[in-house]
Amino acid sequence: MSIQNRRELLFVYDVKNANPNGDPSDENKPRMDEETGLNIVTDVRLKRTVRDYLFTSLGHNPDNNKDIFVRTTESKKGKGIKDGKARGLDFGKKKDEMLTNILSKCIDIRLFGGVLPLDKDSIIFTGPVQFKMANSLHKVEMKYIKGTGAFASKDGANQQTFREEYILPYSLIVFYGIVNENAAKATGLTDSDVEELKLAMWDGTKNLISRSKFEHNPKLLLEIKYKEKNFFIGELDKYISFDTELQDEKIRDIEDGQLNISKLGDVIKRYSDKIDSIEIKKNPRTILTGFDDIDYKEV
Repeated sequence: MSIQNRRELLFVYDVKNANPNGDPSDENKPRMDEETGLNIVTDVRLKRTVRDYLFTSLGHNPDNNKDIFVRTTESKKGKGIKDGKARGLDFGKKKDEMLTNILSKCIDIRLFGGVLPLDKDSIIFTGPVQFKMANSLHKVEMKYIKGTGAFASKDGANQQTFREEYILPYSLIVFYGIVNENAAKATGLTDSDVEELKLAMWDGTKNLISRSKFEHNPKLLLEIKYKEKNFFIGELDKYISFDTELQDEKIRDIEDGQLNISKLGDVIKRYSDKIDSIEIKKNPRTILTGFDDIDYKEV
């Protein structure tokens, strides 16, 4: 059975000496809002984190209901990778068969939806889970780093190549998302799928252990589940702030301040009759203020 309750998610993580989300159209620099000085991270980046973690942690077994549709697969032509149409054919030759199998087998489509191009038309899945583009809770500083590579530019040359990159010394990032129970009916999103999503957001971020993504650390995951149909508070990311005595660009650690969610606490009290439950997962080093008199479950 698909989920019956609407949910809102607030996810906070930090990044140290890394590039949270490079812009390929701008030398792969960290994405920035030039007006505010805030770091920006796209929802696509978070969805990729979720997909990659689920693909690895669930054993990427195409015979269960936790396969990942949007992933690189080898073309049956013997070289290169499949396009969307060829990937769809892995799940059936006819449109109805393809539709049924993709939704029953692929957790990422049940979560995020997708577009599957066909010869004459396309199959469009509207995702029940949608995230806003994220931003940092403070102004950030971008640094340019240049280093020496291990190899020459060509065989026999005396000069080694140079490596150039842009990083952020620190960025504390907040994502806001909604899980829509109405759209869930179309994709068959289940409560179990949502639990897998939350696990992948937390552990997937923690396991971004590549050179460019090392030092991504989850700090807070808050879920509000509603009992009144179609109701939600909205814009949860606007009710959170990072209180610190430091200049924004000098922040280097979560312990340099406190996550203040007192405004969120106030609005939750206002709509408490519409809320079924609240769950919070918190990193031990995260200091959370303004939520002491709110009834929630810590997981």
